[in-house]
Formats: sequence, C-alpha cells, structure tokens
Amino acid sequence: MLNGKKIAVVLPAYNAGSTLKITYDEIDHNVVDVVILVDDCSSDDTVQIARDLGIVVVEHDRNKGYGANQKTCYKTALEFDADIVIMLHPDYQYTPLLATAMSSMIAYGVYDFVLASRIIGPGAVKQGGMPVWKYFANRFLTAFENLLIGYKLSEYHSGYRAFSSKLLKSLRLDLLSDDFVFDNQMIAQIVCGNFAVGEISCPTRYDEGSSSINFRRSVKYGFGVLNTAIQFRLHKSNIKRYEYLEDNEEFDGTL
Repeated sequence: MLNGKKIAVVLPAYNAGSTLKITYDEIDHNVVDVVILVDDCSSDDTVQIARDLGIVVVEHDRNKGYGANQKTCYKTALEFDADIVIMLHPDYQYTPLLATAMSSMIAYGVYDFVLASRIIGPGAVKQGGMPVWKYFANRFLTAFENLLIGYKLSEYHSGYRAFSSKLLKSLRLDLLSDDFVFDNQMIAQIVCGNFAVGEISCPTRYDEGSSSINFRRSVKYGFGVLNTAIQFRLHKSNIKRYEYLEDNEEFDGTL
C-alpha cells in the first residue's frame, strides 16, 4: 500500500513464459498488494510459471485479443478492491521498478492516470533499441493525436500505465476494441472525462523476449489510432457523437 491505497499490478499475458519471472521479481512486493495475470490462451508455460510464483491467474478459454485481455485485467483488479491499478507487460520490455513511482503519483492525489513514456529523456529510444520505423511511426501518430485531441503527451502508445480505481469505474471499456487500438480509445475516454494525466520517463528493452506486433498489424493499429483521433475531434465539436466518448458517471465498473 501507499498512503492507505491498495495497489494491484495486472499482467496481460500471451506466451510470456520466458520473461515472466524476471518481471515479477522486480516488482516491489512491499508496496504492491496483489499481482494478477490474465492469460490470453498462451501455448507455452506462462500459466504454470505464474501459479508457481503465487500470482493470481485468470485464463481466457480462447485468444480474445490484447484489448479484451486488459478488460479482464481491470475487472479482476476491481474485484480485489484495488485503489490503484498498474498495467505492466510481462515481457520485460518496461522496467517493473517504476511501479512504485507511478503508484505514488496517484496515491497522493496528483494524477488519475499515469503513462510511462519511452520518449521522454535524451537517447531513451536509441538506448532501448526501438526499431527506427516504430520510432517515426510513434512520432507521427503522437503529433496527429496531440493536434486533434488537443492534449500534449510525449506519446500515446506506451503499454505501461497506472490508473485510479475511480477512473477505471467511470470508463465504458466494454464499448472499446478487443484489439490493440483499445489503448488509444482508452486515452480518448480519459481525456473526455477530464481526468488528470501525468507522464514519467521509462527506459525500455527491445530484444527477443519482448513481444511486438508485426508490420501488418502495426499498420492496422496506426489507422485505428488516426480514426480514434478523428472521432474524438468530431465528438468534441458536436459534429458527430460517439457512445464510447460520452460521459458515464454512474458506470459501476462492470466490463
């Protein structure tokens, strides 16, 4: 706990057996109260390793997609009465050591939502080994989103995030994609809800153990990001309304 807030780390997993233990070992278990892994029908030993480590495991009966995995992650964390939820990929691309710092930014009421940015800091991307084409795609998409969404984030595409339970309970995640564009749609909802958003610099690793979508799916994701930004601008301008961007103060967190 931090400042009396219960903290959960959720791990959306798919074939993460080779990196799960090192990820888990670097989580500060003096601060984090519960670790939850949602397995999206892995074909390796991810589930067994998680159980051996004492992680709470939820298994999908079929591969439902990255967005659907996160929906189960957040639903389960709220069932454990978490006040703060950290979403961390178990492929060890992002350092688990930042979970405490990200939690504190929410626990003391500074932010409702925190993104760990791979872009902040000189040479951060080069040192982490991000492919050049991914870097330039990230920069283009982020600039487009900042322009249409009217926010100033260093990036919208980090998979390392922290949320207050109040924020999660207010979002209509059931209306979002089950695919990778879920991440961007979620940020659009958060900005529409006028929640306080913060960023923290995060070193990353790109190696054989780090999961990554292929080029074809990256292109699909890119078009999804552009579409989300356009929908946001149309919605805020009252040109066309989108249900997933509407206020939902009474939402009870059921996903």
